[in-house]
Amino acid sequence: MARLYLFAEGQTEQTFADTLLKPHLADFSVYMHNPVLIAHARKKGRVHRGGGRNFQAMQNDIVRFLRQESGSGVYFTTMIDLYALHNGFPDADEAEKLRNDPYKRVEALESSWANMTSDRRFIPFIQLHEYETYLFADAAQLEFFYENAQSSIATLRQIADRVASPELINDGQQTAPSKRIIAEFPAYERAKTIVGPQIAELIGLKTIRTQCPHFDAWLKRLESLE
Repeated sequence: MARLYLFAEGQTEQTFADTLLKPHLADFSVYMHNPVLIAHARKKGRVHRGGGRNFQAMQNDIVRFLRQESGSGVYFTTMIDLYALHNGFPDADEAEKLRNDPYKRVEALESSWANMTSDRRFIPFIQLHEYETYLFADAAQLEFFYENAQSSIATLRQIADRVASPELINDGQQTAPSKRIIAEFPAYERAKTIVGPQIAELIGLKTIRTQCPHFDAWLKRLESLE
C-alpha cells in the first residue's frame, strides 16, 4: 500500500482531502495520512501552519518531510491555489506569459516546482484557480445551506455556463470563484471552512472530476500510486 502526505493551503482543503479524498484513495490502496496545513513561517524552531504566502517556508517544510520519509512507497502532494500564488514561486514570471492558457500556465508552474524539488515522490498540485472552483460543478447544492437561494444559484450557474470548465473561472480579486460565491452568499465567507467541504461532498467527486480536468488528472495520478 502506498502512503501519501498532502499539504493543504487552508482548513477548507484540509477537510475536503480528509473527508472526500482519503476514503476514495483507500479504495485504490493509497493510504493518506491526515492532511497537513502548509507552513507559512518557521520561528525559533517552530513551524507555523495555515495560510500565508511564503513559498520558501512551505518548500522547506516539504523538503523536511521528504528527508524524514525516505521510503520509495511514500509520496507527497499539495493543494494550493493558483489565485494569489505564494511569493517567490519558481518561474512564476515565465508562467505568467501563459496567462491566456490557464492549463498550460498551471502545468508549467507544477513542472517547475517538481524540477526544483527534484524528488520523484513529490507530486505538486496547484488548483485552478482555487478550491471554490469545485463548487461551481453543481452550484444548486448551496440551496441546502442558504434560504431563498434560487436567484443567486441561477447567477452562479450562468457564470459556470460561460466557460468550458469551472477551472477556467478567472483569478481576479473580485472575480475569483470564492469572490463570486461570496457576492451572492455573503455568509459563505465566514463559514467556508465548514460549508465548502460539505457542499463538495454533496456534489460528489464524480461530478467534480467530470467538469474539472486538471483536478481529475491529478486524482488519477494519485490513484495509480504504488
